[in-house]
Amino acid sequence: MTSNCLHKSMKNGCVKPFPNTSSKTRPRSHRPFGAKRPTLRSAPSASCSSVSGVTTQVAEPATDAAEAQQPEDATLQLHVQVITNMEQVSQREWDSLVSAQEEVNPFLKWSFLHILEASGSAVAEEGWGPQHLIVRNNATNELLGVCPLYLKGHSYGEYVFDSSWANYSHMMGKRYYPKLQCCVPFTPVTGNRLLLAPGPLQPVVMKAVAQTLVTLADELQVSSLHMTFPTGAEWATLGALGFQQRRGIQYHWENNGYTTFEDFLSDLKQSKRKSIRQERKAIAKQGLTVKRLLGSEVSAELWETFYQFYLTTVDKKWGSAYLKRDFFHRLGSQMGDDVLLVVAEEGGEVVAAALNLIGSHCIYGRNWGCRPDKEYKYLHFELCYYQAIEEAIARGLPRVEAGAQGEHKLQRGYLPNFTYSCHYITDPGMRSAVTRFLEREEHQLQYTWQALTLQGSPFQKGRTVDYLVNKIRHNSSLSSLSSLSSTDESDVSATASLSE
Repeated sequence: MTSNCLHKSMKNGCVKPFPNTSSKTRPRSHRPFGAKRPTLRSAPSASCSSVSGVTTQVAEPATDAAEAQQPEDATLQLHVQVITNMEQVSQREWDSLVSAQEEVNPFLKWSFLHILEASGSAVAEEGWGPQHLIVRNNATNELLGVCPLYLKGHSYGEYVFDSSWANYSHMMGKRYYPKLQCCVPFTPVTGNRLLLAPGPLQPVVMKAVAQTLVTLADELQVSSLHMTFPTGAEWATLGALGFQQRRGIQYHWENNGYTTFEDFLSDLKQSKRKSIRQERKAIAKQGLTVKRLLGSEVSAELWETFYQFYLTTVDKKWGSAYLKRDFFHRLGSQMGDDVLLVVAEEGGEVVAAALNLIGSHCIYGRNWGCRPDKEYKYLHFELCYYQAIEEAIARGLPRVEAGAQGEHKLQRGYLPNFTYSCHYITDPGMRSAVTRFLEREEHQLQYTWQALTLQGSPFQKGRTVDYLVNKIRHNSSLSSLSSLSSTDESDVSATASLSE
């Protein structure tokens, strides 16, 4: 692969190093003090409408005894494109791969990624330069894989924090930005990052795409490549291929065959059941009513109200308003059946709301906001956590994922789960430093995860131990396939003993 085979078109050859935020809300750690605005090295190419590609050859697996006798040089030719806009690939083709995955994740749909671009939220001018990979069978033109990928000039909107890596890189006299980021912008949700067609060729294509990502990072001379919130299986596979591995913790609710909210409460310790019931009763006592609306039921006026709530939350947290006003309007009109807006009303006026997306297996909580001039006790818990649980039970969905961070979710039935990321650092010295960092972090993370579960779980002891043992076994099976050592089976019995 040569650089002139890969198409990349960035306005003026650079991406904006920061989104539009005031200086008071801009964490310096994302861009080391004194660092210059990064300039991207553009590969020579044709115009956006004529995306160049590269053809690569990989060994084609034998599928039966007859094919096993094929010549050793039998190869599958893959044609790889880099596109700079979702409109350069058909919605039908992209979504056919989304639908082929084990779970259908709404954030990976063509519409969601296109809305991020069309609304001006994830574009080069905001530091997110789309560089999506499209992989086809060179002989048949069949789409075999896609990968959402961005060339970035900052570390905002990622939720896997690497600002300390950026600072260390600057101390070494090396630039950290631009970098490549394989993710869904502003979305800390686990899902496939390598959307591949099912079948016997899938492992071959996955390895080829991983190698292409590394080659692209090297040829663009970026500091690094990061894949954030991939599935556990992708994390294990890429770790075995040499990517550096990292884990984080989120809090998820899991449906243990419940048919009502009371069924869920019956699994909790008595004190926790009582606390949640009191919190829910407090909503009605404050004169509030709660409704759940699909995106198709939300008016343009209500989306405008929610956008103002979103800005209020951003201001309270000294954050950045990554999502533009147009994003929410487009989301409701173009993905109505995938959107759930939970609203609270007082005297017929909407005073707070929480935005969720609906997948084939999960309710995903994303954004929330409330009137800035009034506080409502426990309303955040009701709209963001309890209503999502009720919706998941009603739909028979296995999980609710309520976003990043938040140990307060533990007491409301959301238990700690691992999230994953994979990293490729181009500089050997920087790579060694990151390896040492990750080793220390992983040791602490394992302890934190088990302690949070055993000491913080609101569930009765039997349910808590079963949950922890099952998770340890699952995590061990993933780690056995990757380069990262982890909790082994001996820790299962130790965990059970500790809980007694």
